[in-house]
Amino acid sequence: MKWFVALVLALCMVTPAFAGEDPYIAIVGNDALDYNGFYFSPKYIQFLYDQTNPSFPAVCYAGLTPTPDGCEKFKAQFPINQPEVCDLSGLAGGNPNAAVMSPFKGTFEWWVRLPKAPSGQINLVLQCGVLKPNALAFYGEQAMELCAAETGEIVAPGNCVRALSDPGQQVNKPAALPMITAIAYPGPYAGFTTPFNLTAFKNPGTYSIVFDTAGAIADTAVAKQVTQILDGTAGARILLKACMDKSIVVKIPVEGQVNVKGQYEADLNQGDMIYVKMEVPRNGTVDVYCHAQSLRLQGVGVHP
Repeated sequence: MKWFVALVLALCMVTPAFAGEDPYIAIVGNDALDYNGFYFSPKYIQFLYDQTNPSFPAVCYAGLTPTPDGCEKFKAQFPINQPEVCDLSGLAGGNPNAAVMSPFKGTFEWWVRLPKAPSGQINLVLQCGVLKPNALAFYGEQAMELCAAETGEIVAPGNCVRALSDPGQQVNKPAALPMITAIAYPGPYAGFTTPFNLTAFKNPGTYSIVFDTAGAIADTAVAKQVTQILDGTAGARILLKACMDKSIVVKIPVEGQVNVKGQYEADLNQGDMIYVKMEVPRNGTVDVYCHAQSLRLQGVGVHP
């Protein structure tokens, strides 16, 4: 009996050291209660956590935050009143979307809290509807089957036609690609107070980092081949395919690391907020439809 009691006590003492690391997925709102099943497989649903559980950060926190009420949210420049163009049946009950229509510029913004302290790189996964210009108006529910597109696509004259490229020509229009801004803001358990821009790895790439002589992430031509600061500039463009995932692999922030903007990174904790903005430039070639769950954070984190 004494050995049994000793074993139980030993297990109790050791258990906290094995809290474990497991996957997480985070979206705008309460991750486990607000998700729409049209966008999430059963495999993904396992990794969405209930933010009413005190072990996980609440949706709203009145501390330093980019939103006035401290809440997770989605915001678009234009009304959120468009249908889910990725739903071919029209019956799946997808989320209402906002649209940026070619050739106008527009923005989509997401504020999402980390449910766990990340222990690895963070994936920003974007999935939006992308159609050739005015396809929804012409074809309604059939638009995606007839006029699916990708951002930066060179559209030819005619109805839903992509232009062919010849050798020596661009296969897309780089200036028409959306630009990404991503910033970390402190949450209730943060060890930092000053927000900073996140840095992404080029994908595919070497997944290495080039440092300058002072130990900061270098801002040189060679450095820009492997990492990219997500600051909404021309180097932070992405190519989205209609209704498909586009994953941006963000380097895990490191306490005291200086990025190319001269900002100090910090280790992230659960409850810290990630702000992501996607700007579709003027003279874009396609129509882009996004909604609150068009962005999700994915990674591996320390279970609270």
